[in-house]
Amino acid sequence: MYKFLSNNFRVLKNGKINCSKWYHSENVFGFRKKVKEDYLITEDILQNRSKESNFYRLVTAYREHGHKKAEIDPVCIKEHIKQLPELNISRYSLENGDRVNTKGILECDKDEITVQEAVIILENSYAKHISAEFSYLEEEEEREWFAKEFEKLQHITIDDKVKIQMAKEMLKAQEFDRFLAAKYPGLKRYGGEGAEGMIPFFMELFRLSAKEGISEIVSGMPHRGRLNILTGLLQYPPSQIFLRLKGEKDYPGHYQATGDVLSHINASVDLHYGNEKVHVTVLKNPSHLEAVNPVSVGKTRAKQMMHRDGDYGRDGRLSDKILNLQVHGDAALMGQGVNQETLNMSQTPHFEVGGSIHMVTNNQLGFTTPAERGRSSRYCTDLAKMISAPVVHVNGDHPELVFKATKLVFDYQRKFRKDVFLDINCYRQWGHNELDDPSFTNPLMYKIIRSKKTVPDLYSEKLIADGLLTEDEKNDITSSHSKWLNDCYKSCDSFQPQDPSFNGNWKDFEEAKDQVTVWDTGVDSDVLTFLGMKSVQYPDTFNIHPTLLKSYVKNRLSKISEGAYIDWATAETLAFGSLLYEGFNVRISGQDVGRGTFSHRHVMLVDQETNELYIPLNHLHKDQQGFLEIANSTLSEEAVIGFEYGFSLESPRNLCIWEAQFGDFFNGAQIPVDTFVTCGETKWLYSSGLTMLLPHGYDGAGPDHSSARIERILLQTDSKEDRVDGDNVNLQVCQPSTPAQYFHLLRRQVTQRVIQKK
Repeated sequence: MYKFLSNNFRVLKNGKINCSKWYHSENVFGFRKKVKEDYLITEDILQNRSKESNFYRLVTAYREHGHKKAEIDPVCIKEHIKQLPELNISRYSLENGDRVNTKGILECDKDEITVQEAVIILENSYAKHISAEFSYLEEEEEREWFAKEFEKLQHITIDDKVKIQMAKEMLKAQEFDRFLAAKYPGLKRYGGEGAEGMIPFFMELFRLSAKEGISEIVSGMPHRGRLNILTGLLQYPPSQIFLRLKGEKDYPGHYQATGDVLSHINASVDLHYGNEKVHVTVLKNPSHLEAVNPVSVGKTRAKQMMHRDGDYGRDGRLSDKILNLQVHGDAALMGQGVNQETLNMSQTPHFEVGGSIHMVTNNQLGFTTPAERGRSSRYCTDLAKMISAPVVHVNGDHPELVFKATKLVFDYQRKFRKDVFLDINCYRQWGHNELDDPSFTNPLMYKIIRSKKTVPDLYSEKLIADGLLTEDEKNDITSSHSKWLNDCYKSCDSFQPQDPSFNGNWKDFEEAKDQVTVWDTGVDSDVLTFLGMKSVQYPDTFNIHPTLLKSYVKNRLSKISEGAYIDWATAETLAFGSLLYEGFNVRISGQDVGRGTFSHRHVMLVDQETNELYIPLNHLHKDQQGFLEIANSTLSEEAVIGFEYGFSLESPRNLCIWEAQFGDFFNGAQIPVDTFVTCGETKWLYSSGLTMLLPHGYDGAGPDHSSARIERILLQTDSKEDRVDGDNVNLQVCQPSTPAQYFHLLRRQVTQRVIQKK
């Protein structure tokens, strides 16, 4: 019937292509086809499901609808749903005393049980303090795996030492909030009070990652509970926070920087678990909620390239070494479109990172807006359904369930290398911040919250009742931590903050000076001739488009041989090629960048018979070290430019370019431009060499496309009006008038960094 051309598509005898997810060939840098093994349910299981069809329908109903009656809200102000018609056993012609065979239907330690016993198992699995949504997963293997593993959760036991450690970390987080409240009553700290149940998630995720051999976790995280996690599990020195609160800089004074608020600080630390370790990086974030998430994904992808992980290596899978973690708030997850854009990139070539783990700190409020006014769907995690990602919902008052759920979502991500969500339903002890009175707008909810014991106290009391902890031991944990915090507070004046900038791949760099430096961006003419010729070479078996052969290939060869009339596309290609030739990587991202919006670039050729791709610049010579990654993006600006900014942070040896389809489209990326690109170095001492291309012209495309809105960029520069800008200007705004200028500008983006390091 057909023959395989690649793992992703088939050509039928009639010449038509049958494809489910197909784009690339094996010859494209930054992409490897994913081998999917066949999955079949065994015949004996299928036969039992047919025999026990009514029971199987009941189990399926619980898997699909059980979450609707689950007790996952710790501060529920509505009457709890006790019955669902879909879960009534009479609907499936079953009675409590009927005996059913569970094989291949329900995860159980008995082959045969009564319907009544089965309902108890199903209620405990799907309708108590934890539940899940996964019936919409497209792949049968994923649905089968998730159901089996989720139903095992109630049988998992947690070591007593781990329980005590969970209680200890939550009590320490609570004490930290109380310490700050006492010392700084006017501080907006966005504490973790009411959401301490997320601490077992981080504990278990970090431990599992180290055990799995993951080298690094890259995370984007909002402000809620951020300081608790940083000063607790991530070992951020409280003295540095207290230094900031005294009005002192928490970075060396010679830097020309402003710093940022406490809720935006970051951490980068090695965590050790026996003989294993994992490095955790929490990126700095702006006040725009969720804007950091695509940045974290881009940085993850760049690290994967540096480590030859997954798509950049010869074996292994994406995220074998580098894992992405995104932490969300409930209202912002659903309300901010950047999340939809970021999720939409999650399985696309050159943007995928092998699946992110998403944890939602579900406050059930957005500032003052309750959930029913903050979205039109049941859950804030319903975005997950657009990419067929499963969701686990858990009541944050039950830390042990959070701990167990973490193992489940981690195992799913490792097995299927897809995104997965853990929705921890919790609450805010105070308002949006500690100075806000939430009872103005949500009085019923806060009557419940004010009458509740805290999560750390509830859990420590449980352990005391179980004989695992004593009241004295609990008090010792809190008093010891309070004493330690007080010691840090007293000694903060003598604390010496570490240099937060120019680490890792940026080591030996320094802050740019207020001076004009001349860079040698020229390239030998023989090398340029060689590159120009190679830029249009392709295999003899490659079927090039006849128009390209005439207007692109032959035209370029003519110009290169004459050494004159070099056009813009050729100048750009020569700049790219020369950097690749020197061992640097080039990545260009945006809509239609392979061909170019104006059909001018064509650095990516498509075979007219097979649709296979070929990038000539990646075949310059057999020992080539630098490669060109063509990242044709989704129809997005905000998430894509955030991604590319994150990618650019990783290494100075990458020329990272984002090109707007038309220059004015960058207004769709105004948030990352405002909060990262223009001021990331000033606020956070971040190093980035991102290049933004904003093409536009007066060619009849109307008033929008006739302007790149460059006035907005100019307003955001710290360019001087009375003299020439030095190298330390935050943005270099250039409008080249010749292809030669464009060539030298592109080369300067890398050359100036490499020469500076030398």
